[in-house]
Amino acid sequence: MSEKFKINRFVHYVGVNDRKTHLFENLWPLPLGVSYNAYLVVGEKIALIDTVESCYASELLEMIVRTVGNRPLDYLIVNHMEPDHSSSINAIRQAYPGIQILGNAKTIQMLEGYYGAHQGIIEVKEGDSLCLGGETLRFYLTPMVHWPETMMTYCEQEQLLFSGDAFGTFGALNGAVLDQDMDLSPYWDEMYRYYANIVGKYGSPVQKALQKLSGLDIRVICPTHGPVWKKELNKVVGIYDKLSRYEGEKGVVIAYGSMYGNTARTAMRMSEELASLGLETVVMHNLSVSSLSDVLRDVFKYRGLVIGSPTYNAGLFPPVEALVNALAARNVKNKVYACFGSFTWAGAAAKKLQEFGVTMNWEIAGEAVELKQGYSREKTEACALLAKNLLAKL
Repeated sequence: MSEKFKINRFVHYVGVNDRKTHLFENLWPLPLGVSYNAYLVVGEKIALIDTVESCYASELLEMIVRTVGNRPLDYLIVNHMEPDHSSSINAIRQAYPGIQILGNAKTIQMLEGYYGAHQGIIEVKEGDSLCLGGETLRFYLTPMVHWPETMMTYCEQEQLLFSGDAFGTFGALNGAVLDQDMDLSPYWDEMYRYYANIVGKYGSPVQKALQKLSGLDIRVICPTHGPVWKKELNKVVGIYDKLSRYEGEKGVVIAYGSMYGNTARTAMRMSEELASLGLETVVMHNLSVSSLSDVLRDVFKYRGLVIGSPTYNAGLFPPVEALVNALAARNVKNKVYACFGSFTWAGAAAKKLQEFGVTMNWEIAGEAVELKQGYSREKTEACALLAKNLLAKL
């Protein structure tokens, strides 16, 4: 087995890379692909930590044999039941009929429901341990990060955490597995995007998990997606900590919809005003063009948010409404917020966007700017004051 797949003396990477799937969960774009990470812990006995998407089961089995030869697997630890990590369970059971599956009570219910598995299963509880002979695994329940059954497994001797989807990223691995052996530049934005798209609703459970794990000495984090974190471990934990507390960096996202260009010009006016006041980071998204996935990433990343919309059927322009609904679903907190709207004969967008900010309990920079019919700088003079108030609150 290549040394590049060896995490340490006991732990080996046996995951796979997916560069064929276009949409994760049939929702979120995967321009750089995605990895499904699984691991072997090899002592006197052998434990497999999670599996992979079922269409890659043969690759997983090949990786296992390349690592341990004809030795049987003794245990399968199920940290997370989402099918991209569990749908090869039946293939594993067929290849290793004597294997025992370990999971918590919620996991066991899902094993029966998804795969009809009800034999050879061991329930584990908070703080339980499993000795492999040379390595001890201890289990910590971390519900709603981001499913109710999620848990994490800690290798005590190696001070290594199998974290499930926590600390994961989009992006397939390009040969190397450990962060210290690769160019990480493509993965940082993909980590923000992964968090915002997949985990973003569950900031409070993430904080509880971080607090629970804070007493452990963790030297390596092995997530189910993306690089294995060693060199940049502290940076990664810091990113998740900030994101789960909804602490954005200094910067403003301007997200707008526009049918005929007037609302777009108002958005541009807002960006010009912010830039003239010295704000360096202004990110603009035309919601008819930008992926919602990318917009959510940037909203989570930066503290300031401006939303603009024309009035459409007495409501919001549909791409704007999609963003508003996505933000509400994630219960995004701690935003400094401004908005603007436009209309031809009966205004509604500006009022609805203003009410949305109040409903979200965000810090409101000022009254919405409302544009009637065609754009002119005179009609949008209020943008200057709104931009000034917004920047003062960042």
